[in-house]
Amino acid sequence: MTVAVYLPLEEKTTWWVEMLQGLLPGWDIAALDDITDPAAVRHAVVWRPRPGDMARFPNLEVIVSIGAGIDHVLADPELPKDVPIIRTVGDDLTQRMREYVALHVLRHHRDMPRQLRAQAENDWHAIVVPVAPNRTIGVMGLGNLGAAAAKTLAGLGFATRGWSKSPKTIDGVETFSGADGLEKFLPECEILVNLLPLTDSTAGILNADLFGKLPKGACVINCARGGHLVDDDLLAALGSGQIKQATLDVFHIEPLPKDHAFWTHPAITVTPHVASQIDAATGGRLIAANLRAFAETGTCPDMADAARGY
Repeated sequence: MTVAVYLPLEEKTTWWVEMLQGLLPGWDIAALDDITDPAAVRHAVVWRPRPGDMARFPNLEVIVSIGAGIDHVLADPELPKDVPIIRTVGDDLTQRMREYVALHVLRHHRDMPRQLRAQAENDWHAIVVPVAPNRTIGVMGLGNLGAAAAKTLAGLGFATRGWSKSPKTIDGVETFSGADGLEKFLPECEILVNLLPLTDSTAGILNADLFGKLPKGACVINCARGGHLVDDDLLAALGSGQIKQATLDVFHIEPLPKDHAFWTHPAITVTPHVASQIDAATGGRLIAANLRAFAETGTCPDMADAARGY
């Protein structure tokens, strides 16, 4: 029973192969590009596989995404249609996202970018901001990560609202759903956090139309997927003052090209897809447990719904 492992960087693939081999004694764990008998492969553990990678294995039973999202797997036009996909989620990933969202919401709330500019200019500039209950934060996407982030923000005292495709109930959070709900959700969101899954219906949702429905001078945090954002629309909204600042952790092309305008824009903070980055030790344990459960029962708690895209 062979498990094929693939990540875009060879050294990371080797790291994961070694980790999983130690956690799954008796299993055959190998780098995808080292597989000599494709028919022996029953499981694949991948991050951003190349088009056609999964179609190489005629007896593939399950694909494991090294991460909570499965859009990078579904992007393969040759993906075998009936092979189930397992997401990698867990308390560590949720905690990391809670930390990231809280950090950057507080940065924008207390206008730290302006404070840092003042320091660079030797300017004793006291910035007065409203207390958290008088600041409205909106979270788009109320799945595991989004719900946890919204509850964290509410716990800090922010007036917190959330929007999702289907109705959700979260203590301390005012929730909205559907197209009509989005229209009601946006106008009060002074800081907007995107944690939506990337699907056909959410691609490009962070666009000029949406920015125009936010309060003037709102801030945007995107820690979901680069495909949610229309880059030029954000730059235009920053230029007009409709958006004051943005924090971006995810991009259409990663690593972000060195000549991209986001790197040097004074109102944009760039982080290198680290909001909820999984490490091999944590991820390996989660993936090994899911593979064992799937091998024994044909399912596990973290099965994704490919039809929904998450």
